Amino acid sequence: MLSGSKVPPVSDLRQLQAAIDEVFQEDHVNIEYVSALLSAYKSNSRDWACYAKFDPHKYTRNLVSRGNGKYNLMVLCWSEGQASSIHSHAGSHCFMKVLSGSLKELKYDWPDSSRQSEMTVREENLLQINDVAYINDSLGLHRMENPNHTECAVSLHLYSPSFSECTVFDQRTSRQTCSRVTFWSIYGRRASPDSLLAPDPTDSPEHKERGEELAEK
Repeated sequence: MLSGSKVPPVSDLRQLQAAIDEVFQEDHVNIEYVSALLSAYKSNSRDWACYAKFDPHKYTRNLVSRGNGKYNLMVLCWSEGQASSIHSHAGSHCFMKVLSGSLKELKYDWPDSSRQSEMTVREENLLQINDVAYINDSLGLHRMENPNHTECAVSLHLYSPSFSECTVFDQRTSRQTCSRVTFWSIYGRRASPDSLLAPDPTDSPEHKERGEELAEK
């Protein structure tokens, strides 16, 4: 997709997915254009409610599309006060859009691997509904949290390429560990605990159709 291409109208989540699929037919990722696509879509809970699965003990990742192996599109659900660890993105692009509530993004520099020290916040951003943000490993690390202790939050995330592991960091010591990244649900249905974010070559069209049927209800 060439820089300066006009962003098509995006009235619902299905149109957004179709537009993203077209973009990712090419190997080059136009960050500005993908961000503009996400911005063009205005959140409507009827589009994504079937993917919004909450867990009282942790935030959840819920698969919407595997993107023909080029990307993963997912809905993340954050109960009151829930947060992620400080983490990397395994060399991938990370786009995110707030669908409901608000999210706080805390950015960090990569720590010095030769010594342990506390990691300090470099930048703080409060993302409101329909706001879009982007990060990759060359821009640093981040931590996401729902700052609200009375309301939940929902966000849409696009990762390209998809990944099944990332590096997480202890803020007090900067100690690094490898973390497996899993789905809470796939196409609106509860997933097994070891369902990874990596593309699944055996992913069935029938499974996708069931997810689309849920979205229509």
